[in-house]
Amino acid sequence: SSISPAAMSSEPHTPPAPVAKPDEVAEAAEAVLAWNPFTPARSLASMFGFLGKAQTTKTEHATEVALLAHGGIAASTDVAPAAAGSGVPARLIDVEIDDSGNYVHTLAITSNSSGDSGSNGTARPSRNLVLTHGYFTGLGFFYRNYHELSKVDGWNIYSIDWLGMGRSSRPAYTSKRSASEDERVANAESFFVESLEEWRKRMGLEKMTLCGHSFGGYMSALYALKYPERVERLVLISPIGVPRPPDGYEKMLREGRGPLRRPRGTTPVASSSDSSDSKDTSGNISTSTGGAESIKAEQLDPPSPNMRRTLFFRVAMSLWERNFAPQWLVRSAGPFGRRLIDMYVGRFIWLSEEQRAGLAAYAHQISVLPGSSEYALGDILRPGAFARRPLVDRLAGITVPTTFMYGDNDWVDSTGGEEAIRKIGGRVPTSLFRVPRAGHNLHLENPADFNRILISEMGAAI
Repeated sequence: SSISPAAMSSEPHTPPAPVAKPDEVAEAAEAVLAWNPFTPARSLASMFGFLGKAQTTKTEHATEVALLAHGGIAASTDVAPAAAGSGVPARLIDVEIDDSGNYVHTLAITSNSSGDSGSNGTARPSRNLVLTHGYFTGLGFFYRNYHELSKVDGWNIYSIDWLGMGRSSRPAYTSKRSASEDERVANAESFFVESLEEWRKRMGLEKMTLCGHSFGGYMSALYALKYPERVERLVLISPIGVPRPPDGYEKMLREGRGPLRRPRGTTPVASSSDSSDSKDTSGNISTSTGGAESIKAEQLDPPSPNMRRTLFFRVAMSLWERNFAPQWLVRSAGPFGRRLIDMYVGRFIWLSEEQRAGLAAYAHQISVLPGSSEYALGDILRPGAFARRPLVDRLAGITVPTTFMYGDNDWVDSTGGEEAIRKIGGRVPTSLFRVPRAGHNLHLENPADFNRILISEMGAAI
């Protein structure tokens, strides 16, 4: 049964630990014999899935709590309370969203105040910030942001794992690859947007400032387009799927040439002390550097085609269209999957060694869980992370204040956000910020400037 909103604040949903039965053992043995590493549904991690499920759940919880502790957050459940005085108190809740037992894993930091005072002296109710993560990550990736955000008086901070990702439940995801592209995209988008709306209902939130990173930004934008009455302000952090693919996109891929990207490090961004975080309501571009002109992507000559690159891109496109995902590779690698995660997180040199280890442990735990909505990526995006239905045209109909944030060394090109702002045309307040000394994971790479800008935008939502 579903958890009522009133019960959510005090009683997390804890799925019972299943006990292996003889028929499950037989099924698992059959799975071992039939295992094929090139089938997305199979992996070394899932072959022995009937063993130690309760222990696995404890490990997932422990790695998440440990990572959050690095950011000064003392996360707890009724089953595992946090130590007193160990950080900002937060609750980890699994919020049921349907009668099938599916749930959205949630971090909740509730305001200690009853809200700020309005102009007439009466107290306003607490406001709500909802953070949504990107692809191949989870709510733990905001661990460097929660502490500062929690200091904003009168705000509740919520962060979710998308349904089928992170530590949320893993329902079967059914792709409509045989349908038209529009139907395929609509099916995938509805999976995420409607689960977010159901979560909002169960949490009893009337309105929220919705903030999404990367893939989460794409889905948050779609939510705001469908349910504008529930969104006070939309904040898109390096959102994917905004620009249209470049001319000759498919020809470039067939020839083994990737789509053009803005060269890394070419955007001149002032230090945070020199920035002027102006707002834009006229359709012009307003950035954290105070510059009047938008930065355009440089046009580079794409690499010449060769047999190796052509073969690589053709194989990559085939796997993409068949909904293979990075998590499949991690699961299929079995005990070597953690090594792959370590290599990925090892690039985050701005983190301490201890924090890199904590982030890698967390990322590995959420990656080896059964595959689910991760397989929707190929339904939504084309190779190169270009949306099948780009947001740049769809955002022209947005009716809520919208903010774009990019890293100054971001692989996601900010010109998509700039064009979207021009199409919005000043009908609603818009702004675009470039965070200095940061790439795509700007909230991880430069949390000080990221937090400062986001807190400013939270104030603008009042």
